[in-house]
Amino acid sequence: MGRVNTAPLAFLKGHGTENDFVIVPDPDNAVDLPAAVVARLCDRRAGVGGDGLLHVVRSAAHPEARESAGEAEWFMDYRNADGSVAEMCGNGVRVFARYLQHAGLVTAGDVAVATRGGVKHVHLAKNGDVTVSMGRAVLPGDGVTVTVAGRSWPARNVNMGNPHAVAFVDDLAHAGDLTAEPPYSPASVYPDGVNIEFVADRGPRHVAMRVHERGAAETRSCGTGACAVAVAAARRDGVDPAATGAPVTYTVDVLGGTLLITEHPDGAVEMTGPAVIVAEGRLDPAWWDATTSG
Repeated sequence: MGRVNTAPLAFLKGHGTENDFVIVPDPDNAVDLPAAVVARLCDRRAGVGGDGLLHVVRSAAHPEARESAGEAEWFMDYRNADGSVAEMCGNGVRVFARYLQHAGLVTAGDVAVATRGGVKHVHLAKNGDVTVSMGRAVLPGDGVTVTVAGRSWPARNVNMGNPHAVAFVDDLAHAGDLTAEPPYSPASVYPDGVNIEFVADRGPRHVAMRVHERGAAETRSCGTGACAVAVAAARRDGVDPAATGAPVTYTVDVLGGTLLITEHPDGAVEMTGPAVIVAEGRLDPAWWDATTSG
């Protein structure tokens, strides 16, 4: 027997540098959220609207996170706006931790969050900023060439628990409208799709980016993308912390604000930025019934 949907369904809305999410609290993993239902919830005209969905589940109650329950009580079951499952979302982790604090499940300080990309350690500062230990970047040797409107750029392959292709450009407008995924080759480098970042310099250790997120088109921000951009920029600029022995911090401007990304000599990457709960409520039972039975 499948899990039973409960109605009316409680939800919240939150964002991190305007990367926005529908939040569904479901400690016991009792709510069935197939891809079509998630896509409807994330629809900006017919649903609540969001770049993705944060399904809040106790690790012990979810088959993908039970092994992490001893280290992290809560699991971020993250979904893209089209309903597809994703490994990680950096802005999502910050908003997820802010929700746990908002709901009285954790207090300011340190909290561990299980994700499909591993357990992430989060610090909730009293000034409202949230810092996430994002783990270490993996830099596979194979990159791709990204093409938009006749212009092409080499893109660095960076994995932050999910795949990224980072292209440095002279002007962010060269990325086009990013409604559709920009073509890249060879496609075999990313068999499950990729997040594509276009990056322009703004000053010393300061860059700006636009991003096409896998499963969500262009978004106002992407936390793992900002981390991938900082890692790629450090290699380009010759300040790889593993080589220099010193941490390096980049300011990364996204459409929705600013993130600070620090990479340490041991490879650990930290991301700091805001996370805001905007609203909470309940879905109309008739809408929920029609959505889940369709």
